[in-house]
Amino acid sequence: MYDTKIQGRNARNYFCLLKSFGANGIRDTSVAIVAVFDGHNGAEASEMASKMLLEYFTLHTSFLLDTTFSFLSNISKGMLPNKGGLMPIYINHASQMPIEKLGDYVLHIGRIKFTLSNIFSEDFHLEILKESLLKAIDDIDAAFGKEASRYNFNSGSTAAVILIADNQILAANIGDSKAFLCSEMFQSPHEAKATLLRLYEKRRREGASIRMKDYRNFKLEGLSHFVAKELTMDHHPDRVDERSRVEAAGGYVSEWAGVSRVNGHLAVSRSIGDLPFKRFGVISVPEVTDWQPLTGNDSYLVAVSDGVLEKLGTQDVCDLLWDLHTPAPLELQYSPSCLYSLADCIVDTALERGSMDNVAAVVVPFGLQNLSTVGFQVQNYVDRQSGNLTISTFYY
Repeated sequence: MYDTKIQGRNARNYFCLLKSFGANGIRDTSVAIVAVFDGHNGAEASEMASKMLLEYFTLHTSFLLDTTFSFLSNISKGMLPNKGGLMPIYINHASQMPIEKLGDYVLHIGRIKFTLSNIFSEDFHLEILKESLLKAIDDIDAAFGKEASRYNFNSGSTAAVILIADNQILAANIGDSKAFLCSEMFQSPHEAKATLLRLYEKRRREGASIRMKDYRNFKLEGLSHFVAKELTMDHHPDRVDERSRVEAAGGYVSEWAGVSRVNGHLAVSRSIGDLPFKRFGVISVPEVTDWQPLTGNDSYLVAVSDGVLEKLGTQDVCDLLWDLHTPAPLELQYSPSCLYSLADCIVDTALERGSMDNVAAVVVPFGLQNLSTVGFQVQNYVDRQSGNLTISTFYY
């Protein structure tokens, strides 16, 4: 089943299949792309990023696959790419490529280096997808830079982009939008007691009228609970490596309104756009959490703008999802939206706690579904107020 709820603008959903190589020949691979773009100083950068991500990603994926097909086609004809064009492959010919060395031949495509044996490895298509995403983001920033110069735009955007393919997940982020998993973990009795006390105190601080005995629905011998597994790291100017790059480029980091900023203004050290800050060390290169397998315990993927985390932590979000996930949740006070949308529930909870920033959330429930096929549910929420924030969910 596919279900989406989108409020706002510039949100899209696409369904496609990727043709990839495998040990048994060409096969179809379903790829899901979830992206959150949080704009600042205007909506131009986030809007362009949302509109162009799939186009550029598709373009680069097709190019890399076509190059690989061409390589294999030439091999089948007894030819090998060389600096001057094509080089014949001979058996037992001293001056040319001996056929027994063919498997060691290295072909360079962008940042990817692969041999003939790599092409048929189980993860080759994942490297293609990763490279395509990095190239797409680079192209988006370059294209927006031209538009910004032409029309005098000063806007910028964060990005959190997640790829899911073959039951594996990759996350790339720029700025402070965040992606994380809520994973079920069974705790020992000692750990369970500590968790129960933490949840009890947390609910009391939130003003809920509860009693400790209300937690008896948890098994005394242990406790299953969601644990947040963060897939991204924020790019703030006070991070040591980020500050070093900014200062090396001639910029400086200072604090204003309690927030560290590049040259006293920009609160992130990586972004799409923000053309005036590019020469001061602000870059659009994403930080990548490479492909890792999803497990049966990974229950939800969540991607949010930093406004959600202004008043909630990632573990708070997972606690909220756990409360809604359990068959007999505790009698707590929830936003009415929690009855029909997990994403709206997260956003409304953040607003009720006092968040003043743009707020957006994407929730992908995994459950027991096979993630190698398209069909899991996506719930989106886009900020109603500023229009600077866009969410895109693509199936490719």
